[in-house]
Amino acid sequence: MMQQQKWLDRGPCPKCGSSDANVNHASGYSYCFACETRFGDNILAIPKQEVKAMSTTGNWGELSDRKISMETAKKYNTKIKSDGNIITHHLYGYFDELGNQIATKVRQTKDKKMWSEGEIGNAVLFGQNIFSPKGKYVTVCEGEVDAMSAYQMMGSKWPCVSIKTGSAGALRDCKKAFSYLDSFDTVVLSFDMDKAGRKATEEVAQLFAPNKCKIVHLEHKDSNEYLKMGKGTAFTQAWWNAQPYTPAGIINLKDLGSSLYDEEYCETCLYPWPKMNEKTYGMRTGELVTFTSGAGMGKSSIMRELMHHLLKNTEDNIGVLALEESVKNTAWNIMSVEASSRLYIKEVREGFTREELEQWQDSTINSGRFFAFDHFGSIGNDEILSRVRFMAQALGCKWVVLDHLSILVSGQDESFGDERKSIDILMTKLRSLVEQTGIGLLLVSHLRRPSGDRGHEEGKEVSLSHLRGSASIAHLSDGVIALERNQQEDDEILSNTTIVRILKNRYTGETGIATHLFYDRKTGRMTEIDNPFDTGEDE
Repeated sequence: MMQQQKWLDRGPCPKCGSSDANVNHASGYSYCFACETRFGDNILAIPKQEVKAMSTTGNWGELSDRKISMETAKKYNTKIKSDGNIITHHLYGYFDELGNQIATKVRQTKDKKMWSEGEIGNAVLFGQNIFSPKGKYVTVCEGEVDAMSAYQMMGSKWPCVSIKTGSAGALRDCKKAFSYLDSFDTVVLSFDMDKAGRKATEEVAQLFAPNKCKIVHLEHKDSNEYLKMGKGTAFTQAWWNAQPYTPAGIINLKDLGSSLYDEEYCETCLYPWPKMNEKTYGMRTGELVTFTSGAGMGKSSIMRELMHHLLKNTEDNIGVLALEESVKNTAWNIMSVEASSRLYIKEVREGFTREELEQWQDSTINSGRFFAFDHFGSIGNDEILSRVRFMAQALGCKWVVLDHLSILVSGQDESFGDERKSIDILMTKLRSLVEQTGIGLLLVSHLRRPSGDRGHEEGKEVSLSHLRGSASIAHLSDGVIALERNQQEDDEILSNTTIVRILKNRYTGETGIATHLFYDRKTGRMTEIDNPFDTGEDE
């Protein structure tokens, strides 16, 4: 926009009739901030004190250039000016609520320039003065010629009116005329089929009660196009076929038809543990699944297994944002699963030759399919979200691991408010990002410390209410999977067995204990075993 000092005086708009929204610019053009229209050098706003009185006169006649009969033109108080046999101007009469003509909109046919004379801002809708309220139907069009065309094609018997200011001012005009329009049993909208017209249709339709408003869907741009092409019958049929307005996003399921059987793309990868798949049917792209547990329950081990499993069982790229470890540690974690040895421990990997380590490197991270976030210091929500989006859209990652939510939120400054609010904001954005990109997001989150003497480290059963910080974690996740283990158990098998409990499962609805995973301290692997516990099962 130009600097403020370059705007001069303001006055009425020749298009929408606003009394003072059209502002003259020093360079010679004007811009109406009401209908968002720019006018060229030869159409400047007339200063308010110099509003033109109605001075343009014309004659009755047919609008032959638009196929409008003289009978229809006279009905709508529309005249023409001619140069010989060539029509040079249309003059559309505008009236106030008392039936007095107070304005004329002039259309120059050669270059389609338009301006108004008189107080068009105080006028009712074009044609409103000739049709009494409280009828069965009223059709609202986007322009004067369209209103006359619709009226003429439908046998000159149904009220047809037009907004004054084009699609940009449709909502304002119809609000002003609401009492008149709402007095009819049905309001039919027949705006242009371009983007602006569809937007105006959506806005105006929402003014009225459900089933009050119907929408005409046209194959051609507007009603006058039908008239000029001699397709009056087709327009009339489209008018009678007008459907009640339905807000965007709501459809009649009957309209699905055969498309019901067109499966939306969704890539599925089974979990590496068969019993877990019995309840979940695997993990899917387009879903956000949260893994949670107390400290030391196996979240990192589970993530290692899943990253390696995705590498070996899909051809997809995988993004990793491990906020508690370096990218080198992430690499060692993935290689550890391949080697079935805890290579992430320096002393363990020193027991292998360089050649052995490079072999595991080649078979995992050298595939080029892993992309990790190399971070330093505190990390903001927007930074994380931008990295996830980049991984999905630029790097083609179908799966992203984010470990973990709690440390990300704890690093926020006080301007984000409390932890609950921060988590709400972040979870909402993550959910939206999953929907937009179609990735499968595996999210790690911590638990709050439960009340009572027994903590999660002692095997306390996890519930959704234990998720740390906010209920939005559960609400916005497609699945929530909890890990339970009693680290203090004397029995080595039991102390190293993790109960995998499904707390939420939007896909199948099945919840409860899914499987038991045994952590082998030598190999660092988590393998599925039969239930080692004698009692306490809720299967």
